Amino acid sequence: MRRTAHGGPSPQGKHEGDSTSPATKRTGILPPGSAVVRRYTGVWERLFQMEFQDKVIKCVDCGTEFVFTAGEQLFFHDKQFKNEPKRCKSCKAKRVAVVGSGPQSQSSTKTETRTNCSQCGKETTVPFRPTQGRPVLCRECFQQARRSASA
Repeated sequence: MRRTAHGGPSPQGKHEGDSTSPATKRTGILPPGSAVVRRYTGVWERLFQMEFQDKVIKCVDCGTEFVFTAGEQLFFHDKQFKNEPKRCKSCKAKRVAVVGSGPQSQSSTKTETRTNCSQCGKETTVPFRPTQGRPVLCRECFQQARRSASA
């Protein structure tokens, strides 16, 4: 315990080596060399070094080895991803391109449906499948309804 010139306890506190002043304690700002900051930084560095070190992984598609960096591991940890990557970046890009052109993208193409406008009765095509009980409007009636709704 530190003592002042008159023999009383130090105003800085009871802990040996605690470098926080009363003003610092009030504001909540810790000086860079304080014991608390050193302890927190040390724990963080140990966790980062223990859990996130560069790993060499073999690609399941082409068999080449690629590096799963500590930064990528930290990103995976932050996003709470459970599995490590299985493919190198070039194989992943190829897979995304192939999967992207599969059946999903074909179903996402717009289908034109012929129907009659619920307001004016004119035959029209719409870029969706009409559902029962909902009015279907031609382009002119739709734009007219939109203008009246915004006014």
